[in-house]
Amino acid sequence: MNQPLTTDLEIRHSNALTNARFEYTELQLDLFFFMLSKLRKNQDSLVYQLNIKELSALTGKKYDFPYLWQATEGMMSRVFSITNGKYPEQLSMFQRIKYLTGTGIIEFELTRHILPHLFHLKDNFSSFGLSAALRLTSKYAKRIYPLCSQWKDLGKTKKYSIREFKSMLNLLNDKGLDKEKLKSFKDFRVNVLDRSIKQINEHTELHVDYTLEKVGRTYEYITFNVKLQALTTPIPVDIVATTPTLPGVQQSHYDNAARILDELRITDVKHRQTILSSAAHVADVNRYNHDLKTGKVKASRNPGGLLLVRLGLVAPKTSKTA
Repeated sequence: MNQPLTTDLEIRHSNALTNARFEYTELQLDLFFFMLSKLRKNQDSLVYQLNIKELSALTGKKYDFPYLWQATEGMMSRVFSITNGKYPEQLSMFQRIKYLTGTGIIEFELTRHILPHLFHLKDNFSSFGLSAALRLTSKYAKRIYPLCSQWKDLGKTKKYSIREFKSMLNLLNDKGLDKEKLKSFKDFRVNVLDRSIKQINEHTELHVDYTLEKVGRTYEYITFNVKLQALTTPIPVDIVATTPTLPGVQQSHYDNAARILDELRITDVKHRQTILSSAAHVADVNRYNHDLKTGKVKASRNPGGLLLVRLGLVAPKTSKTA
C-alpha cells in the first residue's frame, strides 16, 4: 500500500486563524504561507525576511515589484476577524512591511497580538504542507486546504453552516448577503467548492469531498470528508510545478489573464491552453477585462462567451428568423 507523502515542509498556525474571516488573493496567500514557513520559536525579533528569489524558485513564477507592492499593501490593510473563546477579536497581522531595495528581500514585522496564533501551539492548531499549498492556484482552495488539514486525523470536518463557511471566505457583504459575483448557490458550488476540491485532490496529500445538507428546499450545511492519499508524483520540498512564461509577457500579466479566465468561467482546457500560450491572446484578455470594467464593453449576459468570440475561438451566434 502506498504511503501518504511526508516530505513536504510543514507549516502551522492556530485553528482560530484557519477559521478566521479574511480575504487574501492567491499571491497574498503565497506570501503568507511562505512567511509561516520562516517562523522560529526562539527568535526574539518580530521581523522576518522573505527572499522573493527563494519563493520564485518554489513556485516557478516571476514577481514584479508593482505586483508585489500592490499585494503587500493589501496585506497591511487586511483585518482578521477571529472568534476564539468568549470574546471575538479583530487583529492586524503586520506592523510594517519593508522592501530592501536591490536585495530581493521583503521584511515583514508581525504584531504582538498575532503571536499566540503562530507560536507555542500545543493543541488546536492546523498543520499543512508548504509546497502543496503553493501549488494551489485558487485562493479558495488555499483557504479550504488548511481548514481540511485541521481535521485530517478525524476523517471529516465539523458541520459548518453555509453562511458561516461563506463568511470565513469573505463571500458575504456587510449585510450578510451573497456578494454579486457568486449570487446563486450553483455559482458557489461550481466556482468555489468543486474547483477547490479538484485542485486539493490533484496537488496535495489530502483527498477531500463534501456533503451538503438541506433544511427544507435550501442547502444550509456542509461537511468535508478528509483522508490522506498517496500522490502519483511526490512534491520535493524545494521544487513546485512551474507556471509557463511567455516571451515578452510579464508574469503578472500572465497570472492576471489566468484569473480573468477563471472569473469569466472559461474552463474549457483547449480554450485556456490556446489563450495562455499566445502573447497576443494574453494581452487581448487583459485589455478586454479593462474595457469590461470601465464600461467600454457591454456584456451583461455572457462576457466569457463574448471574449471567446473576440479571440476567434468560437463563432458568433446568429439570430434565428422565422
